Amino acid sequence: MSYLRTICGLIAFITVLHSAGAGTLVQFRTVFGDMEVELYDQDKPVTVQNFLNYVKTGHYQNGIAHRLVPGFVLQGGGYTLVSNTISPIATFPPITNEFDVGRQFSNVFGTIAMAKLGGDTNSATSQWYLNLTNNAFLDAPNTNDLFVVFGHVIAGTNVLNIFNSFQNYTGTQQSNLVANVDPALGNVYYPNFATCPLLYPVIAQTNFIFVNISLLQVAISPAAGGGKQISWNSATGLTNLVEYATNFPPVWNTLVTTNGTGAPMTVVDNAAAPSRFYRVQVVY
Repeated sequence: MSYLRTICGLIAFITVLHSAGAGTLVQFRTVFGDMEVELYDQDKPVTVQNFLNYVKTGHYQNGIAHRLVPGFVLQGGGYTLVSNTISPIATFPPITNEFDVGRQFSNVFGTIAMAKLGGDTNSATSQWYLNLTNNAFLDAPNTNDLFVVFGHVIAGTNVLNIFNSFQNYTGTQQSNLVANVDPALGNVYYPNFATCPLLYPVIAQTNFIFVNISLLQVAISPAAGGGKQISWNSATGLTNLVEYATNFPPVWNTLVTTNGTGAPMTVVDNAAAPSRFYRVQVVY
């Protein structure tokens, strides 16, 4: 079955609208490839808004994956790395746990949930994790569990599979986890860096696994020579449809169909009229 995820741009207000049945799309960019993640805005509004607040304010810029347990989870949102300095992300106040709000989603492969403190239900702040397998035991309705799933990967599960088969270094070091490569650093930050992955077993900024998170937003601006320029962060490996309508209720017409690369993309509508509306749909 095919699904459509819609991001709309309205020229009159230069804003972003979302279709009623779909959630916000965010893009996770890693050295192994990109992942497109749909968030459950309607079912987990507080959790999603909290996550988006960190994205929009730049808190996740230069973020690293600080925990990797193949066959379990990949975790980030806790630390940034700039100029070889690891810093904890400044957090907003903890959010209310939404385990019993809206539909309940299981911690299955490819879903994203918020990390929290054990035994403290309402303690989630900035840290998130991606399930690398079916972790249904995290769904248990008690204070040690109640881990709230608020989205799922719609494209890029091959990247999760790479993390799932992350290979330990086979040279003189038997592991490329920070705690094994540099026990001093591992002990200082334990347990946060006990399973922090490195591309190679050397403590260097280039060897940490960065995870950049951004919104797939649409922007409308005047084009050189007339018309309107439509720009958006494209969804990797998926069909991106740029459509327009001239009134509401809309009758959508295709302007451009293109394959997303994960990079920002731009098209120009030379025939644009002042009352023309635009949207970008992602087929998955």
